Amino acid sequence: MSIEKMNKKCSMTIAGLDPSGGAGIIADCKTFHAHGIYATCVVTAVTAQNPYCVTGIDGVDLDLIESEIDEILSVYPIRYIKTGMLYSGDIIKLVSRKIKEYDLRAVIDPVMVSESGGDLTGKSFIEYMNKYLVKNSFIITPNIHEAEKLSNKTITSEEDMISVAEKLSKDNSVVITGGHMQGNDILYCDDEIFRIEGKLINSDNTHGTGCIYSSAITSRLIEGYNLYESCKKSNEFIRNSIKYGFNKTPYQFWKNIEF
Repeated sequence: MSIEKMNKKCSMTIAGLDPSGGAGIIADCKTFHAHGIYATCVVTAVTAQNPYCVTGIDGVDLDLIESEIDEILSVYPIRYIKTGMLYSGDIIKLVSRKIKEYDLRAVIDPVMVSESGGDLTGKSFIEYMNKYLVKNSFIITPNIHEAEKLSNKTITSEEDMISVAEKLSKDNSVVITGGHMQGNDILYCDDEIFRIEGKLINSDNTHGTGCIYSSAITSRLIEGYNLYESCKKSNEFIRNSIKYGFNKTPYQFWKNIEF
């Protein structure tokens, strides 16, 4: 029986490989699986890292990345995808072109720095991100630091988050995550501002939280929820993943824990 006939809900993550499984494509695939979504992945870069440090990184050849995307989309019925670490301006341009080519709805996590402090991007990243990828996205999901870099504005309050979200939402929706502030997320979509109340968890299980959050949003969109409900449910999902995580890493399968 073909995938189409099975009508299986599928998604794709285009991101880097974190061999510890806490972030990147492995974390994305775990999150898709936790939501009952069949996961596919495109590797853009390979890293040497764990939840405490990043010691090495190397980008994947552009032709190979393009082949990965084409081979997956030739078989699987994918409408929503998410992107994570794209590493270089050339990779950003390629992924932007493929999003338009296949008319994909892309959830963009503009990964720049890992939770352990490692710089995961090459030169001209921000310029290419704003010029090519942001305008072709369905929604972008920056944290405070990423939103500051993309907008070239400083964020010190929720009012600043709202202002920056409006600035970044010319062609798309934006949710700025508040994990580096009070825990509330600010969503700007359809010319409206939504404040999604969160709660800071007293835990250091935060390695890969941005990856997991954006993958959860993608999963909820595939399930048919609107953007507000997708972001709200994903806020709850990431909080529980942090709460039941270990070794500085969230745990996506907290629903399976026997209490």
